[in-house]
Order: sequence, then C-alpha cells, then structure tokens
Amino acid sequence: MRLVISLGGSVFEGTERIREFANVLDEISESHQLFVVVGGGRLARELMVKARELGANEAMCDYIGIAVTRINAMLLAFAMKNSAKKIPESFIEAMELAKNHKAVVMGGTIPGHTTDATAVLLAEFVNADLFLNATSVDGIYSEDPKKNPSAVKFEKISPGELLEIVVKQKASAGVNVVMDLLAVKLLERSGIKAVVFKGEPENIRKIVNGEKMGTWIC
Repeated sequence: MRLVISLGGSVFEGTERIREFANVLDEISESHQLFVVVGGGRLARELMVKARELGANEAMCDYIGIAVTRINAMLLAFAMKNSAKKIPESFIEAMELAKNHKAVVMGGTIPGHTTDATAVLLAEFVNADLFLNATSVDGIYSEDPKKNPSAVKFEKISPGELLEIVVKQKASAGVNVVMDLLAVKLLERSGIKAVVFKGEPENIRKIVNGEKMGTWIC
C-alpha cells in the first residue's frame, strides 16, 4: 500500500517525541511505500508573527513557514533508518527518491499551500491508497472542540460536508485548523480515501493495520 501522512509540526517539540514517530514510521515503511509531509508547528507561527511585525506580507510569511517545515523534515528523516536523507522540494524529486528508499520525508513546496494541501497534492501525484492526516484533535468536529465542548464528532464525512465546516476559517499564513479549504477541495477532486485522527505514533500503526478511529473522509 502507498501511504501519504501529513504530520503536524507539534511533533517536533522534543527529541524523544521525534524518535517515537521515527520508529513507527520505519516499521510501517517495511511493508508500505511511505511519504511523510511535516508541518512547521509553533516555531513557524512564532517566526511569522515576528515577520509580520517587521512588515512582511503573507506570501513572505509562507516562505518562512516552508523553510521551517523543511528543517523539521530533516530532523525526522535523520531520526529514521528507512528515510531518504535528502529533503525533496518537489513531488517529482520525492518520486525519484522513492525509487531507492522505503520512505521519503518532505516539507512545504510553494507559498499559499499549507502542508495539508501539499500532502493531499502529493497523495494525488503518487496515486496513494490512503491519506492520513495526523492532527492535534481526535477527528473532525462540527466546531472547534477546544472552544465548544458540545461540538459533535463525525465518524465519517464527505468532502462536501467538510468544506462547509472549514470554509469560514481565515486563510492566512500559519493558521492552525484541522484541515484547510484547499486541502479539502483537493481531496474532493482526487477521490482519495482519507482519515483525520489524533497524531500519536501508536494511532498511525493502528490505522495502517486496519483499526477504525478518527474521522474518515470519503
């Protein structure tokens, strides 16, 4: 099975945490072709705030975010045994690296695309069997569960229904949402099966092994 995983930048706030993910991803890549796209996390958002204060526009902030995602990708790739150590800057590069490596890790690609959108595009480009979106929440809710404890969690949702939830989110560089508008539209276009779940190493293993959790988009 060919898998693409979007891994949030919150993973990269401790070396032990990185090692935990690296070990599971190495294990999975022994049986499946694996591509991982990592986010910039808190560091990217903090740097974007500073950049805006210094007069940078949103496109400039996007470049800062991309740089941070590629640094995070290097950290994860270095921690993995099966990953290519070169961080691709395009999908074509990623496919070339996949010819000789069991896993490929990359960050962002171009301004205006979150790493979620980048990951969905990569999944479409490589004809992935499954797209896994590891997030800070355990699935997709009708509203932000951190702000509204009464928000309803979906076990399954269509891309069209998900669009209604995310369409009101602000599309600025570094915004932190469960999945951005472009990523959802790309999922709708590609028809790739996807799952949004709590980003824990063991959860990745469980989903790949067929266990149902999180919210499935289909």
